[in-house]
Amino acid sequence: MANYNKVILLGNLTRDPQLSYLPSHTAVVEFGLATNRTYKKQDGSQGQEVCFTDCQMFGKRAEVINKYLHKGDQLFVEGRLKLDSWQAQDGSKRSKLRVFVENFEFMGGGKGQGQGPTGDNNASNAGPVGDVGGGEPFGGGGGGGGGADDIPF
Repeated sequence: MANYNKVILLGNLTRDPQLSYLPSHTAVVEFGLATNRTYKKQDGSQGQEVCFTDCQMFGKRAEVINKYLHKGDQLFVEGRLKLDSWQAQDGSKRSKLRVFVENFEFMGGGKGQGQGPTGDNNASNAGPVGDVGGGEPFGGGGGGGGGADDIPF
């Protein structure tokens, strides 16, 4: 029997990204993402449900997320679920599902809508945001090139 593990989320960061480095000097960023769902209750009123999800990403693009995103910014992520398990200090076993982010795309305008990360249309210092490690990033359309014009700011 085949298995499939794919998560696609569009939400807002619940806190500023936290960047750290592994002993191998690989960048790791962790951030929280809040996704909202509105629905109609039985009495006709509108209800709202919020889901808070912890996310983690590795590599150069983790540094991009840390550099350009802040609490409240909107982000589109694509990845897979990962179960982290550990033993707490009190000896109990703990576990948490988190999203291991494989691709992402900046969303929304924010400051300098449609411009580079510095607001001057010069994003070449950021490097390509496209997928590193296989596959096409969302909205990439297979354009290739990887230049500053491909960065979705």
